[in-house]
Amino acid sequence: MYSLVIYIASFILKIIGLFNTKIKLGINGREETFNKLKENINTNDKTLWFHCASLGEYEQGLPVFNALRKDYPKHKIILSFFSPSGYEIRKNAPFADVVVYLPLDTKANAKRFLNLAHPELTVFVKYEIWPNILNELKRRTLKVVLISAAFRKNQSFFKWYGKNTKSALFAFDHIFTQDEASKRLLKNIGYSKVTVSGDTRFDRVTNQLTQDNTLDFVSKFKGDNLCAVIGSSWPEDEKLIVNYINNEANKDVKFIIAPHNIKSSQIEGLKHSISKTCILFTEKEEKKISNYQVLILDTIGLLTKVYNYADIAYVGGAMGKTGLHNTLEAAVFGIPIIIGNNHLKFPEAQKMIDNKGMVSISNQSELTKTLNLFLADRVLMNKCGDKNFNFINKNKGAVVHILDFLHN
Repeated sequence: MYSLVIYIASFILKIIGLFNTKIKLGINGREETFNKLKENINTNDKTLWFHCASLGEYEQGLPVFNALRKDYPKHKIILSFFSPSGYEIRKNAPFADVVVYLPLDTKANAKRFLNLAHPELTVFVKYEIWPNILNELKRRTLKVVLISAAFRKNQSFFKWYGKNTKSALFAFDHIFTQDEASKRLLKNIGYSKVTVSGDTRFDRVTNQLTQDNTLDFVSKFKGDNLCAVIGSSWPEDEKLIVNYINNEANKDVKFIIAPHNIKSSQIEGLKHSISKTCILFTEKEEKKISNYQVLILDTIGLLTKVYNYADIAYVGGAMGKTGLHNTLEAAVFGIPIIIGNNHLKFPEAQKMIDNKGMVSISNQSELTKTLNLFLADRVLMNKCGDKNFNFINKNKGAVVHILDFLHN
């Protein structure tokens, strides 16, 4: 039944792909997977295989991937993605020898993929459970682990109808969970090879502090002013932020907005909605950036360094239903964070809220009150920021747990 559903889904996706660019990218990319493996992997190569659903899981697994790259310098590394949003951005990942789309999870594809890849070790990240592929790995007695796993009791693994997905969990040689609750859920279905290692994202963001986070253009823009950074914003977030900037913001406070969507129409609409002086990243060479109060980043890849200049951050995604973006990237720089109220699927957010380093808001008045409170009280701002930094520091170390197991 599961395999039949996959075949039907494949047919439907091809039809949708005629009208959807993102899905079409995935379809076309999957058609190249086996050829890429043939071109880059020989039968006598020793290989490791890392698989992520998308960009978020890639970032989560990266500390482990980099460590294993150093530990196995003679192995070829295969990196696979399911989603175009991961593949298209990280298709040139420096640690990997070949980056491919994961083929759809049919039995035939599973056998063909593993015939070509023949990995000594496979690492899946967080939610990736593909029964046919996992069962084929188990049948071949190839080592496979799941890292940074986070389970909820309403998932199919723990329901009466989830026989296929539940059995696939038992193909893993070991599962490393983010928390005790996930471990208990696995224990309840009889899976015992589990370790609570924590979330590798804490290690990932901690590594950011060892890098050079200097951005000269941000230094010039900020000057000696307080700076609020709005990271990965969606229209629901921007509506509140823009209203605050236009009607409440002190002229001595600078704002940097990094929208999730950087399509030109979206950026132009955002810029024109702001009544204060506003400049785009792509305009910074033409104008004196320090003269502006609002900077919009119409580019990608800078946000993690921009947080280094923030006195306070608003992280987007939770005012709507798109999903909260990475709050840990901001927290590691020791700044208070504001988010929307739809964050129930993000346990780290609730922990930071309980720890008094993060504030959840649900409307304009709450955003205005919270921003005004922080911007008027540097002592409070620093105190809350310290709580976020200490939270990150307390929870790092997952990579060490995972590598200790893999090296034994």
